[in-house]
Amino acid sequence: MALRLVADFDLGKDVLPWLRAQRAASEASGAGSGGADVLENDYESLRVLNVERNGNIIYTYKDDKGNVIFGLYDCQTRQNELLYTFEKDLQVFSCSVNSERTLLAASLVQSTKAGKRNELQPGSKCLTLLVEIHPVNNVKVLKAVDSYIWVQFLYPHVESHPLPENHLLLISEEKYIEQLRIHVAQEDGNRVVIKNSGHLPRDRIAEDFVWAQWDMSEQRLYYIDLKKSRSILKCIQFYADESYNLMFEVPLDVSLSNSGFKLVNFGCDYHQDREKLSKHLTLCVFTNHTGSLCVCYSPKCASWEQITYSVFYIHKGHSKTFTTSLENVGSHVTKGITFLNLGNNEMIDMLPHCPLQSLSGSLVLDCCSGKLYRALLSQSSLLQLLQNTRLDCEKMAALHCALYCGQGTRFLERQIIQWISENVSACHSFDLIQEFIIASSYWSVYSETSNMDKLLPHSSVLTWNTEIPGITLVTEDIALPFMKVLNFKGYWEKLNSNLEYVKYAKPHFHYNNIVVRREWHNLISEEKTGKRRSTAYVRTILDNAIKVISNLEARNLGPRLTPLLQEEDSHQRLLMGLMVSELKDHFLRHLQGVEKKKIEQMVLDYISKLLDLICHILETSWRKHNLHSCILHFNSRGSAAEFAVFHIMTRILEATKSLFLPLPPGFHTLHTILGVHCLPLHNLLHCIDSGVLLLTETAVVRLMKDLDNTEKNEKLKFSIILRLPPLIGQKICRLWDHPMSSNIISRNHVTRLLQNYKKQPRNSMIDKSSVSVEFLPLNYFIEILTDIESSNQALYPFEGHDNVDAEFVEEAALKHTTMLLGL
Repeated sequence: MALRLVADFDLGKDVLPWLRAQRAASEASGAGSGGADVLENDYESLRVLNVERNGNIIYTYKDDKGNVIFGLYDCQTRQNELLYTFEKDLQVFSCSVNSERTLLAASLVQSTKAGKRNELQPGSKCLTLLVEIHPVNNVKVLKAVDSYIWVQFLYPHVESHPLPENHLLLISEEKYIEQLRIHVAQEDGNRVVIKNSGHLPRDRIAEDFVWAQWDMSEQRLYYIDLKKSRSILKCIQFYADESYNLMFEVPLDVSLSNSGFKLVNFGCDYHQDREKLSKHLTLCVFTNHTGSLCVCYSPKCASWEQITYSVFYIHKGHSKTFTTSLENVGSHVTKGITFLNLGNNEMIDMLPHCPLQSLSGSLVLDCCSGKLYRALLSQSSLLQLLQNTRLDCEKMAALHCALYCGQGTRFLERQIIQWISENVSACHSFDLIQEFIIASSYWSVYSETSNMDKLLPHSSVLTWNTEIPGITLVTEDIALPFMKVLNFKGYWEKLNSNLEYVKYAKPHFHYNNIVVRREWHNLISEEKTGKRRSTAYVRTILDNAIKVISNLEARNLGPRLTPLLQEEDSHQRLLMGLMVSELKDHFLRHLQGVEKKKIEQMVLDYISKLLDLICHILETSWRKHNLHSCILHFNSRGSAAEFAVFHIMTRILEATKSLFLPLPPGFHTLHTILGVHCLPLHNLLHCIDSGVLLLTETAVVRLMKDLDNTEKNEKLKFSIILRLPPLIGQKICRLWDHPMSSNIISRNHVTRLLQNYKKQPRNSMIDKSSVSVEFLPLNYFIEILTDIESSNQALYPFEGHDNVDAEFVEEAALKHTTMLLGL
């Protein structure tokens, strides 16, 4: 199972031993009684009441006299503290403590034990108290009514000094929410008392709601009211200066009954029937720092043969509704649906079967056992799922979850690469190497800016059109929120930016290499024709490539096994440099307010990561098959190991080609060497002609030098030369001391000399004494070439330097004729 829970707090381990020690000390002093049996009865009543914003946990239990005792566990010091003892046998269902631990608010109801007398006033079923606890002093009754009241103190982001005013939320079962303003003062040293306790100012901040959720971490109140049978989600943000704002309203397509009432994360709600709750709807709001706002919703279930749930991606303007069958799932699923906010570290424990309460910051509270968990994804389990599942959809999900969890973890990345190199053809719906390169590169820079999900693709698959067994999915557009304020900061600024993107960003901002592809082809065409644009422009592009390679080498301190990044390979460097230039422009257009220097580094990091992943995939395969540097010569025969590496390189080439991504310089040379080793000539030439193998100057030069002139090798060399661009072909021919190459050089030389030749009247006779061969057509032709060379020396400065002249042409022609005649 990829989902695990690790316990941050456990009543049985973090509180009960302390209570036992307290009881033992009390009995030793003669102040206590009852022994171990009473203590075990106390433990039966021990339960968690609330988790505050600072992580402190409020719990309660009853002593042997039935008195209600409130305690607090400090998550920072890992210490317990007794807060207050209420000397009546009542049941606590809601409690909150202010951040200074000077005030305690609690709501109590009549105990459910048979035979207990009613401790409450006639006509009331809930007693809500406000208590001074520093030290324990006055107790004020806030409510004594015939409806349940939940309490929650606000926790502003102020740690340096206590505030003179505390704010307490009262949430009524009668569907209203009030905010009490409680002024406090210090008397007689550190004693804290409530000022004007007879009249506490209060504001009605919401009413006629049917659902509400408290976000303790961000101090936000979400609630839904019904207007003309439409569910309207609203949010109130509470600030450090004790003010608050209604932030937005948005309609939701959810079925909420006007008579229904449900609260989320207002402490542990013990008075409601959990079996009954499991059949009701489930609705939760989740946010994170990137400005996302999601509402997860599951309607009431008549049966558990299948479940339907929806996720409203409000920040993206669409919803996804999933329906899945539970016919083959265990019976414990029928306890209810819980939506969890996941983190990103390793975990241990198994999921409990009790109903769970999802809190902020990936926290999950199991009220039944009194344990507070942190919900996380297990990297090792995700890796096992990736390796073992047969479904492509699950492979893709596991791959992305693992990469997200393992950000900055090279160990997990290496394990994924190891698996990919051994299972490169494991997926049929998508290219595994392509998906890994794109996803891993995306996550490597994801945290640099909150808008990265809009600017870079996180997947090579634009839309998933393959059926997922057992699950149906419906995607629909939804209304965007109506923002109620004008000035935004922090999370709200990012959410508003996301909404503006949905409104106006058509088409999407995701980067692609279309412009790079066009410009690269233009540069290569100019190179072939010898008409390249300004040197300064090309130099800037190549300088970009140098920066990428330097950044890449700085990432990798150890020596590389494969001979990559060691040659010029101007074509790949041009592609690399063009991608730097285009991606930088893309970021500058859409990342307003981000420093240019930071953008340049993000670009270098992203492209370096792309190349580094390719290097690691290749090196993993190289290491697995135990290849050595001796294979870098052409005069050896291919082995099964070399063919396996050749295959993985071909798959890498296929993955990068459709996206037009650069490859590390030296990749094509190594690929060609392995191709010559492993493939028959006709297969090799087919791979060259179809673009699977790209001939680099380095590879061809090495081929000419390494292979002797046997008949088989001559045929290979000649076939290679014929497939080279003219400029490179002429250069390579000069390295091959063979009549065939001399013939090619001569033909090219004559073609170049005669392409602008105009016949002139000739008066001179051929001087036969200077001619070594009495073959008049050849003699006449050589004389013409000699005259042209003499008059056009300035136009062809290479002549004389490479020993290509009329005399060379004459000798090559005679040798070629001799060969044709078989002499």
